[in-house]
Amino acid sequence: MEPDRRIGVRVLAANTLAFTICFAVWMMNGVLVTHLVDTQTFTFDKAQFGWLIGIPVLTGSILRLPVGILTDRYGGRRIFTGVMLISAPFCWLVGETDSFAGLAWASLGFGVSGTSFAVGIAYSALFFPRERQGTALGIFGAGNAGAGLTSLMAPSLLRVLTNDGANPEGWRALPKIYAGVLALTAVLFWFTTVERRDETAGRKTLRQNLAPLGNMRVWRFGLYYFLVFGGFVALSQWLIPYYVSVYAVSVALAGLLASIFTFPSGIIRALGGYLSDRFGARTVMYWVLGGCAVLATMLIVPRMDIHANGEGVLAPAAGVVESVSATAIVVSGKVLPLRPRAETARPSYDNETLVWPTAETWQEPVVKAGDTVVKRQLLARGVSHIYFQANIWIFTAIACAIGLLMGIGKAAVYKHIPEYFPHDVGVVGGIVGVLGGLGGFVCPILFGYLLRGSGLWTTAWMFLALLSAVSLVWMHLVVRRMVARHAPHVAEALEHPQPGSENHP
Repeated sequence: MEPDRRIGVRVLAANTLAFTICFAVWMMNGVLVTHLVDTQTFTFDKAQFGWLIGIPVLTGSILRLPVGILTDRYGGRRIFTGVMLISAPFCWLVGETDSFAGLAWASLGFGVSGTSFAVGIAYSALFFPRERQGTALGIFGAGNAGAGLTSLMAPSLLRVLTNDGANPEGWRALPKIYAGVLALTAVLFWFTTVERRDETAGRKTLRQNLAPLGNMRVWRFGLYYFLVFGGFVALSQWLIPYYVSVYAVSVALAGLLASIFTFPSGIIRALGGYLSDRFGARTVMYWVLGGCAVLATMLIVPRMDIHANGEGVLAPAAGVVESVSATAIVVSGKVLPLRPRAETARPSYDNETLVWPTAETWQEPVVKAGDTVVKRQLLARGVSHIYFQANIWIFTAIACAIGLLMGIGKAAVYKHIPEYFPHDVGVVGGIVGVLGGLGGFVCPILFGYLLRGSGLWTTAWMFLALLSAVSLVWMHLVVRRMVARHAPHVAEALEHPQPGSENHP
């Protein structure tokens, strides 16, 4: 292997490891604050709970742009090491605090670890040629799996540290362990990497550095990343209460099921980079956006148990009701058959795996023997029972498929950036990362408002389906406009194919 390539592989491995640790730290509050509230160590209200989970995400998002600029100017080795060394003391302070304010300020500080993505993207891209950058950045982005590491390992670690509740103050060791690992990773990172930066970036003014932000393409990439990364971060947290509330499972099982979404989405990002190199990032994004729109739409129908009015039985003529049973009503000698209710009741549905909604209809008499009725009078009302199990394993499989598409999409979005902005990867990657991170902060809040307003947990999927469709349409319109501008003869052939041509139906 050539020396330069060996250096690139070594730096990529160090970047990926450091990003994995940083991402695990960035997501720490999701588990830690839940534990503190669940054990009543602290009595935070729902608003405080939400803020403590969201503050690190917000910090790591809004600082990605300035950190990306610093990376372009001073180099990824210095900035990445600095990010970890700044985050570690604040992470340690989490274990020393005794108040909401203290936790909030410490979370604000260790949230800097979330900026590691902007650093690693710009730094990694410098060591690989354009045709291999998608794969390299996809491998780096697999560090998102750090969220899954925290989801799986932190609860078990907390049980050990607190001795299953016998030592409630033992939780304080968890953030200190994270801080120690972060500091150790920073040292290893410094001694296993080399400095490299884009020399043109160092000669730019701040205004020149920010110039790409005036390009609408940057904000379009940001919208895609708001969906595929912001949606990933949001669902990583949202799926746990979703499973608990909709399927009535334990928090432990909900965390395990949520990890089925989280882990593959992070790991498959490397494949997304390869596919983007092989087939083109735009082609991959067509499949990602289209697939997310379809799969999220499939999850819109809620788990439900509905009783509604159905087809009733009316008296064909005036008369006297002679007899009434579950299967027929006799009026003046005329037998009017009824549809009786099947003996199978809802409890048996839960013991089966039902893919599609199950409907049952029957008719219930509303008259009794001896009643006098007039023509068209209601004799038996119709009842329709619609039951949709929204089977938990089918739901999990579809959610996992959405997670896989998001993982592939994250790599495809960042494959675009060095192609369109080769000398501004840090800046453009920073703002795209900001928008994606804000998605992770905003989406759970938006999901909560949608849930409160509609009472439906599936409104989250409605929003994601709509956002996917809007992104897909916008991308397609841009592609058509590009074709019309740069290859008008192709656009004309597509719109008005000539008889006998390959494009003619």
